[in-house]
Formats: sequence, structure tokens, C-alpha cells
Amino acid sequence: MTIRVVIVDDQPLVRAGFRMVLDSQPDLTVVGEAIDGADALRVVSRTGPDVVVMDIRMPTMDGVEATRRLCADRPAGPPRVLVLTTFDTEADAFAALRAGASGFLLKTVPPEELLAAIRVVAAGDSVVAPSITRRLLDRFADRLGPGPAADPRLALLTEREREVLLLVAQGLSNAEIAGRVHVAEATVKTHVGRILAKLQLRDRVQAVVLAYESGLVTPGTT
Repeated sequence: MTIRVVIVDDQPLVRAGFRMVLDSQPDLTVVGEAIDGADALRVVSRTGPDVVVMDIRMPTMDGVEATRRLCADRPAGPPRVLVLTTFDTEADAFAALRAGASGFLLKTVPPEELLAAIRVVAAGDSVVAPSITRRLLDRFADRLGPGPAADPRLALLTEREREVLLLVAQGLSNAEIAGRVHVAEATVKTHVGRILAKLQLRDRVQAVVLAYESGLVTPGTT
């Protein structure tokens, strides 16, 4: 099945570069381009993509607000949003994750990683690079909300599920979690799936944000 992609960026050369990379793949096709967030809403409505590759800093409407609107509940379901950012816009990227984005990458990412991320996001998973996630969370967790507040949904988790959620929030991959708790990677994947179902979350990104907002994890947790 071909993955339909919309590229949103206010720089024509960036859009052209992404289009060239994506259209070179047999399973990816660019169905539209947008110059800012407001334009993205119109293009997405017209083209119905599977994934939106979204810049953050744009005129008229930024990527955070566009992501929030695209990820609002719709009868047909929203597209998945993959945010691209740079090192000096980490706070904006985090805001986009809270708005509903399925992940983020740095604009310096190699083409093969961008392609892999689009496929992962289209498949319903999220892209949160552990090395970046840990640094982002420790630096910006205090901006996620007014302060930790216990979430009653956490009471639905078993002790092992809470342990796995804690490790997910620290930025560990399934393989790393498996090694830490001494179970098979497939078992970790099952735990993650149950955690998302019980907490009524879409993906790992939302799980990470909830873990910090609820106070389960705090900056500097190891």
C-alpha cells in the first residue's frame, strides 16, 4: 500500500528536497505541499494524506497549532503528524507532541531515517528517538503543565506495566526495556499495547507526556 504524504514547510527548497527523497520510494507518494499551517489544513482536507511532515516555525499559523487542529477528533480519523525541528526549537517540538503529533525528528536527520520514520508513523506507531527524548524531557518537563497531578488511570496499571511505562518515559526502546526487566522484547511490546489501551492513549509519545504530567516521572529520573 502506498503511503500518502503532505509536506508542510515555508521554505520551497526544503519542500523540494523532501519531495525528491520521498517520491524516490515505491511505497511513498507526495500528494500535496503547504507553505504554512493554515495552508496545511486546506491541503490535508483536499488530499486526505496518511502522514503530514510538519515544520514548526512558519508564518500565518505555526506547526503546533496546525498539528492541534489536524489531530482533533474527526469521524474519519486524523492523519498522523511527524514534526521536524532543530536543536533550538525543542520546546516547540514538545508542544507539538502534546498537540497530538506522533513524533519528531531533527531537520538534520539522514534521508533513510526520515523515510523509516514516515513508515513507522503511518503504521500507527510513534517516532521518539531515545537519545533526544531523554534530554528534551529533562529540560522541558516543567513546561508540560502547571504541575504534577495524579492521573486516576494509572491505578489501572499492574506493577509491571507501571515499571514499563516508567522506562518508556525515560526514552528506552522496547529492546532496552526487555534487557532491563529481563523479558522478551515481544513481551514488552505486549505490555506497551496494554498500557496504551488502559490509559486510552494513541501511542508512546502520549504515554511519555502523561507520565511526566502525572508526576510518575520527574526531570532527572534515572
